[in-house]
Amino acid sequence: DPSVIIGSNQAVVNEVDMDWCIEREIRIIRRISGGGAVYHDQGNLNYSLLYDKTDAPLSGRFLEPVVAVLKVLSVPAEAGRRKDLWLNGKKISGTASHVSLQRELHHGTLLYDTNLEMLQRALNAGNRRLIKKATASVPSPVTNIRSYLAEVGADAPGISIFMKMFVTNLLLHYGESEVMSLPTDAVAEIEQLRKDKYTQRSWNYRL
Repeated sequence: DPSVIIGSNQAVVNEVDMDWCIEREIRIIRRISGGGAVYHDQGNLNYSLLYDKTDAPLSGRFLEPVVAVLKVLSVPAEAGRRKDLWLNGKKISGTASHVSLQRELHHGTLLYDTNLEMLQRALNAGNRRLIKKATASVPSPVTNIRSYLAEVGADAPGISIFMKMFVTNLLLHYGESEVMSLPTDAVAEIEQLRKDKYTQRSWNYRL
């Protein structure tokens, strides 16, 4: 389902057209990592990278394998100064990170075939800054990877096929051969966390 995901230190009223999203049953959810607000739908590919904590957990080095894989897939993306990805002068990926005592989490979006009109509408709070202490998103021009591939005459498959290609090449980059499934107890913990935290208004609207 379409959803808007805001950063840990953002305020919903500053970032999202709440009335418009509620009318269309677009969920608004807060994540544990920082960064700006993003719009998700079935044309959006998300990736997460987990590592043991390094000496520079916020350096942006985690984007190197993503950039390398995209180039294999005929997408010459470049990393921006905000640890985002750009294609022909437009943004195709935003990222965020969360660092604990021993581990670091990096995750990002890939706009492949997203409804950009819905994205722009959902993330339009009317230039309001009602809560000054909250982290503000930085608006950027955006584009879809699939549109770019079609424009340059490259193969532009549906998102399911592109996702499989992305995963296959990412595994090759790390020297792995197969995707592992989460154990049943981990899936149960995730579901419980979803119920106890990420569906709760006290968390999602805490700013």
